[in-house]
Amino acid sequence: MAAAEAGLKEGRYALVRKLGEGAQGSTFEAVDGREGRLVAIKRFEVRGAAKWKDVELAEREARVLASISHPMLPTYIDHFEEGGSLYLVMEKIEGESLAALRKRGARFTEADAVRLLRDASVALEYLHGASPAIVHRDLKPGNVIRKPDGGYAFVDFGAVRDRLKAEGGSTVVGTFGFMAPEQFQGRAQASSDVYGIGATIIAMLSGIDPEDLPHKGLRIDVAAALSERASDELIATLAAMTDPDPDTRPACIPKLGEAVKPIEKADPIPTVGKWADRFPELARAFWRFVPLLWAVCGLTWWLAPNAIARDFTAGVIFLPGLSLFGKRRLDNRDLVARVRAEKRQRVRFRHPAVRVDSQSLEMLEEEEEAERARKRS
Repeated sequence: MAAAEAGLKEGRYALVRKLGEGAQGSTFEAVDGREGRLVAIKRFEVRGAAKWKDVELAEREARVLASISHPMLPTYIDHFEEGGSLYLVMEKIEGESLAALRKRGARFTEADAVRLLRDASVALEYLHGASPAIVHRDLKPGNVIRKPDGGYAFVDFGAVRDRLKAEGGSTVVGTFGFMAPEQFQGRAQASSDVYGIGATIIAMLSGIDPEDLPHKGLRIDVAAALSERASDELIATLAAMTDPDPDTRPACIPKLGEAVKPIEKADPIPTVGKWADRFPELARAFWRFVPLLWAVCGLTWWLAPNAIARDFTAGVIFLPGLSLFGKRRLDNRDLVARVRAEKRQRVRFRHPAVRVDSQSLEMLEEEEEAERARKRS
């Protein structure tokens, strides 16, 4: 902190205290003597860089911050090189990081999680909608600041990616546990930031790092991790956000409740008032009385062996036949409904972030039939 005495950039910036230290450099609180305000200064030691790629990331962070302006993101002020180090000066956002809150045991509630979801949705919409799109790539509790008013800001763009290549090939950066699986292959994309926010909220609510949470395959078992700590609606949303498959994970943070909830029971079969639709149900109910009708038929034939008895007997034979037909029709309809419900369950299991309604299920069945026809040919 010897630079604090003389100041940086001809005495304009005086370092006050160290705020933190990361892989890309150290961050300090400083006073801007010209503007009379507190600022945050990130220092990166060029001479101590392990490889030139690290220097490129530091320069990219400055370039990206200079190109954006949003109340939930730090405002760029200045950047310069001095004494063999690169310095990035930005607005100091008042508040405390989620990592610091977690370290001192502060409670993180579902209301906090919902507010974070909403604020992150706005910030990521701005970043991902930029031209070219900006992917943060390192969203985690240490890079999320809770401001005094309860809102959130997102800092540390040292891992930012400001160009999306169709063929992938980005540098592998991020923090283990909060990094989406595709980032290990250098294929960061917009949905990778969605994963980071989801993993951050799960860690804050559970108090456990994502890699230590229960898993089902590559998927975090959100329901097991947050049982009795979050509503079913929030659990379903976080499960969709942390889907390990980037092709089925939402590219933006879904509104609370948009993610599909598991089906508790089969969809009810609609019944309309037309006789054709109501007949099978009446026929199945009538089938229960067939033994009684046969008994009445025998008694009638014995007591009155005449035309009335013969007509009654013919009716008794005809009606059970109709009721048997109706019973089989209704049983078939129940079977079809069960099969369709099972298909919905399978689709939801494979694609939990996709809402499966009757129309989409019919499209799926048509695709499966076309695939079977293709294989037969």
